[in-house]
Amino acid sequence: MSDALLVVDIQNDFCPGGALPVPNGDEVIGPLNRMMRYAKKNGFPVFASRDWHLVRTRHFIEFGGTWPPHCIQGTRGAEFHPSLHLGYINEIISKGMEYESDAYSIFQGRNLQGEVDADFPSILRDWGVETLYIGGLATDYCVKATVLDALTLGFRVVVLTDACRAVNVNPGDGERALKEMKSAGAMFKTTDELINFVA
Repeated sequence: MSDALLVVDIQNDFCPGGALPVPNGDEVIGPLNRMMRYAKKNGFPVFASRDWHLVRTRHFIEFGGTWPPHCIQGTRGAEFHPSLHLGYINEIISKGMEYESDAYSIFQGRNLQGEVDADFPSILRDWGVETLYIGGLATDYCVKATVLDALTLGFRVVVLTDACRAVNVNPGDGERALKEMKSAGAMFKTTDELINFVA
């Protein structure tokens, strides 16, 4: 059985200068790059999720949702941040592709690049994954939703606390999200606690 690393939504629109920037969101990239090298060295897979929205979706304010337009399919904002080391990623999981769906969790996404349009739980089962290391953007939305779904599905989850940042639409949302994840059974580690080197 295997560990796996989940890199959640490190896209231009969620980083400084993007359409929906997470404060200091780009600070997670260094820890995640180190963790991806660690994963490759130790032979376990890396999955990266991305929001992959339609131009028209109920996720956006204009159509009754919460958020300004962001991560629209085929735009620069939807691309992964250029500092993220894409060469370490085994599979990309796209989510939020339906008009009606927010799809915060990677478990609502699918692999569109492979020969088979596969859902994420099936992909993890194929890899024999038991433990998930999770980091990315944002703590209080897509990271939290992914962690809670993973725990519900029976995975062991380690949240990489130095590799997450919160939106904090309401003050303290990030801290509340961490408490909720911990109460649900998630463990917390920094990447430095897991890796014996700093690169």
